[in-house]
Amino acid sequence: MLPTQRRQAILAEIRAADAVSAEALARRFAVSLETIRRDLRGLQRQGLLTKVYGGATRPRASEAPFETRRVEHSDRKRAMGRLAASLIEAGDTLILDIGTSVAEVARALPAAYRGKVLTNSMLAAVELAGREHIEVLSSGGSVRAGDLACSGPHAEAFFGAYFADKAFLGSGGLHPGVGLTDYYPAEIASRKIILAHASECYVLADSSKLGRVALAKVCELAELTAVITDDCADLATIAEFERAGVTMLLAPVRDQAEAV
Repeated sequence: MLPTQRRQAILAEIRAADAVSAEALARRFAVSLETIRRDLRGLQRQGLLTKVYGGATRPRASEAPFETRRVEHSDRKRAMGRLAASLIEAGDTLILDIGTSVAEVARALPAAYRGKVLTNSMLAAVELAGREHIEVLSSGGSVRAGDLACSGPHAEAFFGAYFADKAFLGSGGLHPGVGLTDYYPAEIASRKIILAHASECYVLADSSKLGRVALAKVCELAELTAVITDDCADLATIAEFERAGVTMLLAPVRDQAEAV
């Protein structure tokens, strides 16, 4: 079987079962495990599958329920929130986008921070509303349950009226060839305005989202200042993103776990 035929057969296996094991594929096609891994990396670069530990899954068209995401990889999200907060200077005007990872940035903002926070996330707004020296400005708009994310014309007009020093964006998926993607097209319009109205734009994407392609495209990697992920990420995956020209900032999760 030619490599192109084998890769098409791998995609057929994933469509049939949603997920495949690399070892099972190696046995199925009578090739080495490393050959299968190369196949999976190549298909992931095209956005045709999501490579995970031990195999691959079909790209998801919809996001997992909020309650699942709220607790999933929570240690990674807290680590990313701390790293993001360390990039913030006193007096910065910030934009905090929607998502469970970005909500951790709000929680991690140091006590010394004083400034304005613009947000379309009611989760972030509630987190910061009691902080004496922080002025919270909420976009308003249509509210999506779970994430309590605001979108629509109100949110778009709101972000169009302001400029920020730093923006921290959530993500549905991040792919070295495809770029930043998300599951909610109605919310992408606001993100595009945020990208154009912030001096520095950071995306928070835990390592499970690297290589994943969500439903709709937000932007190219070149539009991002850096990607904040966690140190559980595969080094080969990190290298792919760096070859694509994006700065990767790795939040230490393992060190924290060892300290505990």
